[in-house]
Amino acid sequence: MLLGAHVSVAGGLEHAPAHGKTLGAEAIQIFTRNQRTWRHRPLCAAEVAAFRAARAAAGTRAVLAHGSYLLNLAAADPAILRRSRAALLAEIERCRRLGVDVLVVHPGAHGGRGEAAGVRAVAASLDWALEHAGGTGRVTLALETTAGQGHSLGHRFEHLRDILGRLRRPAGVAVCIDTCHVFAAGYELRSAGGYEETLAALGRTVGLDRVAAIHLNDSRGPLGSRRDRHVDLGAGELGIRVFTRLVRDRRLSGLPAVLETPGGMAIWKRDIARLERARRCRPARARTEGTKRP
Repeated sequence: MLLGAHVSVAGGLEHAPAHGKTLGAEAIQIFTRNQRTWRHRPLCAAEVAAFRAARAAAGTRAVLAHGSYLLNLAAADPAILRRSRAALLAEIERCRRLGVDVLVVHPGAHGGRGEAAGVRAVAASLDWALEHAGGTGRVTLALETTAGQGHSLGHRFEHLRDILGRLRRPAGVAVCIDTCHVFAAGYELRSAGGYEETLAALGRTVGLDRVAAIHLNDSRGPLGSRRDRHVDLGAGELGIRVFTRLVRDRRLSGLPAVLETPGGMAIWKRDIARLERARRCRPARARTEGTKRP
């Protein structure tokens, strides 16, 4: 695995790779724009060039971007749906310019219309965005697993399977596994048996080859709580052994795996070093160099 964290872009996108290098990160995740508003300032050529140069200087092997939390690709409200689709299209284009490897987005919420209707709506939104973008290009678009709060989609692997299965242009579309979300949704990860059952379920539905990234987060809530509450590794219900098992799993080698925990730079540096030591205990042959691209 390529280990890292979600880092700040305060002061400019070009500062993010250096933050990652300070952490000892091989992978970073960023926001390419303000996540609290629909409006965004277009990227200028100087920003793009500065970010690409900073990435090369830092030796960052994989860059993830997280899409806006405002997006709801299954929205029943036509105005929100139009805004969500347009924002996703803009994010794909920003990621292409910046050379981002994986764009992570939440599938959305069905708003009470039911999961089947929600799945159809998400697939239709993705088809719209991919058609207008001309595909994803070199960016992998990854649908993130969710904890299952409210009417959110993606808390069952079957949701992701069905969304991917409905796409007219599935090339370049994959999934991102969030450990907190998966556990909160009811998939056991703590025991060796539970971990294997969860990986087997993922393999039967989505397919392990469609996993493009991993979010490494411990969970404040217990198994099946449907609560999206991240805590630092080892400080929650999952415990540190889950993450040791993950980084040693040859089936997941080569994937970018980033922390989204609340601890901050000092804690992230500690946890990346700890996971790197655990990874070395059982050398794994990476299935790809850098980021997996379905």
